[in-house]
Amino acid sequence: MQEIQGIVEDIIFQNEENGYVVAKVKEGNERITIVGCIPYIAEGQNLKIIGEWVLHPQFGQQFKVQLCEEIMPSSIVGIERYLSSGIIAGIGPVTAKKIVEKFGEETLNILDNNIERLKEIEGIGEKKIALINESYSKQHEIRNIMVFLQTYGVTPNQCVKIHKRFGGDSIKFVRENPYILTEEISGIGFKTADKIARSLGVEANSPFRIQSGIRYLVSQFCSLGNTYMPMEKLIKEGIDTLGVSKDELEENIYESSINGKIKLEKMKDEICVFSLPYYYCELGVTKKILTLALSKYDDIGIEIDKEIEEFEKSNSIEFAASQKEAIGGAIKNGIEIITGGPGTGKTTIINCITEIFEKASLKVFMGAPTGRAAKRMTEATGREAKTIHRLLEMGVSEGDDDLLFTRGEDAPLECDVIIIDEASMIDITLMHNLLKAVSLGTRLIIVGDVDQLPSVGPGNVLRDLIESKCIKVVRLKDIFRQSQESMIVVNAHKINAGEIPAINKKDKDFYFIKCEEPNKICDTVIELIDKRLPNFNKLWNKMHHIQILSPMRKGVLGISSLNKKLQDILNKKDENKKEKEFKDVVFRVGDKIMQTKNNYSLKWVRVAGEGENEGLGIFNGDVGYIDDIDEEKDTITVVFDDERKVIYDSIYLDEIDLAYAITIHKSQGSEFPVVIIPMFMGPPLLMNRNLLYTAITRAKQLVVLVGDMKAMQFMINNNKSFERYSLLKFRIMDIMESEVNVLVKEEESR
Repeated sequence: MQEIQGIVEDIIFQNEENGYVVAKVKEGNERITIVGCIPYIAEGQNLKIIGEWVLHPQFGQQFKVQLCEEIMPSSIVGIERYLSSGIIAGIGPVTAKKIVEKFGEETLNILDNNIERLKEIEGIGEKKIALINESYSKQHEIRNIMVFLQTYGVTPNQCVKIHKRFGGDSIKFVRENPYILTEEISGIGFKTADKIARSLGVEANSPFRIQSGIRYLVSQFCSLGNTYMPMEKLIKEGIDTLGVSKDELEENIYESSINGKIKLEKMKDEICVFSLPYYYCELGVTKKILTLALSKYDDIGIEIDKEIEEFEKSNSIEFAASQKEAIGGAIKNGIEIITGGPGTGKTTIINCITEIFEKASLKVFMGAPTGRAAKRMTEATGREAKTIHRLLEMGVSEGDDDLLFTRGEDAPLECDVIIIDEASMIDITLMHNLLKAVSLGTRLIIVGDVDQLPSVGPGNVLRDLIESKCIKVVRLKDIFRQSQESMIVVNAHKINAGEIPAINKKDKDFYFIKCEEPNKICDTVIELIDKRLPNFNKLWNKMHHIQILSPMRKGVLGISSLNKKLQDILNKKDENKKEKEFKDVVFRVGDKIMQTKNNYSLKWVRVAGEGENEGLGIFNGDVGYIDDIDEEKDTITVVFDDERKVIYDSIYLDEIDLAYAITIHKSQGSEFPVVIIPMFMGPPLLMNRNLLYTAITRAKQLVVLVGDMKAMQFMINNNKSFERYSLLKFRIMDIMESEVNVLVKEEESR
């Protein structure tokens, strides 16, 4: 890192949203072009800048800003020159001279703390003071935020996010509770917040620090897919992370509970520690599921067997007994779960159920957790399917980006039947919001593969609902005749049953290329996607149709390493292609990227396809391609699913990543014509059957495994996975058991 110091002479470009600037700074006799995030910059400022020199292919040498600090003038001459520069609206050279003559070296202190005293100067009235105050305060507050936070390793981008979230009260909020940054600002962890807190004099055993740490630890644990954290685990991690005693932790856990910051609940001889949102979501799902399951529904007045027979004839198929049971159950029951692996006819069943309901003049809504899953549902059924977020008419509250839904208890979905596909991906929060919008009398049919990986978000909703045994569940095991020809389908079921798949059958769609050395596996994967597979089938586009799925992020065969190598092959550096470097990733026009977290406030505009012309929300797992990089505005334009265009300000670039290779977890709900999976040994708990099964079922036309046969064998044999802590199943079962006991007692008393 290098340091320069100079006066801002000219601002060539400034993005008000994200603080990105291109400016000329004069250091001595030299004029330097600086680029980076400086939200408070204005001509005439004296800046100390830390950064590094970079060579731009078009604009030459530039100084890339990492940290920046304004050096305020201390002499009377310096202060007058500073105010005369026009940096503050309402103050020109004449007014600046008057102010400095009146207040001297106290001028900046007057502006900071007692601006009303400017009335003492002839020609400055209320309106002018208001103008000066607004201009000075705006740049002063964000400058103070950056000066205050940058010393703790908080980046300028993060400072902008903090200012956007908390406004002029940013420093006040951070001083009162530095740990709020871990909850509200992406990329700021407990260690950074703790460093700020300790520098502000917060003691290690301060109740404030311990209670903030407790909420952080519970939140982090839930980010792994859990809805609560066992007390024992919380105490153990609390001792390690916070460096305090067990007694101090227990005391502050109970104090936090009393203050309504967390919720404690005893279940199965275990004390469970909940963050409030997931606690209330579990309660809400439990209540509504039981209400729907125990309610009576109107008979729609049709002969089910006759309708099924007519559908079979018109579609030249023959349903298995379990498939007929699923169709009949959906008609008779108010709520039903249909679960099964690939090729078991879930989509055909949905088509049959929908056709029967529509014949009875019932209104059917279809939904899925992700855009891709909804799009596939639309293609497979020929009927409109929406994301659950769109069904619920998602919006964002002003100011704090909190997720809101128009549809809920007061404005339920106006339909007779709701069919939800890919339900294994639904987390506890989304299920809670969906169920709130289902009115009594509306039938709910939940379809999904319970053997897939669970949702990215907290909860184990589909499995919990099935295992609670309060809902009619139909398990599909028979494979449709046409699906039996696909080794992808056959082998997925073999793997799910703990059996070794059949590989390398001639003219089939499931292959294994053996090689054990990681670098050799990597070279083979790259050769497959770049040459062999596109040459084998000219219809397969290497950028759009072939997807690499890896179990891990790190290592030679992790997605971080693979993406860098694949980018160099599939989207080579070119002087005609614009680039944007962010942290250790270079984004290039044409790159395949993925959104890595839900962002409900990002705006999109439809450029193709049917539906709304614009909307809000890009979700974890959405895949798109970089369409443009605007260097002046410091933005990247991405088109998702060939139809929705989004413009990313640089402050949101930590939410996207290259997607030539993605983790198997991130592939949930997606389908790709061709899937390549590197096979290698990783952490035992990660390398399991569930993961391999999910990866294989993402492919439609071809699966190629590359690597070590022993790794595949290990994954198939390893039926263990990370335990998810959720009380949904036990809540439902407890209430059902209580209801049964009440009925038994009533019967005995008669």
